[in-house]
Amino acid sequence: MQFLLLIYNDGTLLEAMQEGEFDRTMKQCIVHADELRADGKLLESQQLEAPATAKTVRIRNGRTTVVDGPFAETEEMLGGFNLIEAADMDEAVRIAGEFPWTKTGSVEIRPVRDFEAVRRRVGA
Repeated sequence: MQFLLLIYNDGTLLEAMQEGEFDRTMKQCIVHADELRADGKLLESQQLEAPATAKTVRIRNGRTTVVDGPFAETEEMLGGFNLIEAADMDEAVRIAGEFPWTKTGSVEIRPVRDFEAVRRRVGA
């Protein structure tokens, strides 16, 4: 079963890190990701650019609006994601808890829906 781990970071906690601590934590994260990939547990991972580089698009009543930045106003901002393979939610929670970013934010775990089943259901 696939799960998407959404990595959120609190900018205040990141800014409070000692010099070099971010890079050490990032290295630890990459080493751990490489181990998960070698075990067949990590399918994909990407880091996102800063929220200030984002745009949000909405269409309401036929009118398109584009605004700078992320949609939500929150202390924790989406920083990246990992797509993993796990037997169940318990294993996904265990894997998510191993990522160092849980100390500077949170990791949201979302089961990935079988999109091919959706495609078949809607006849697309």
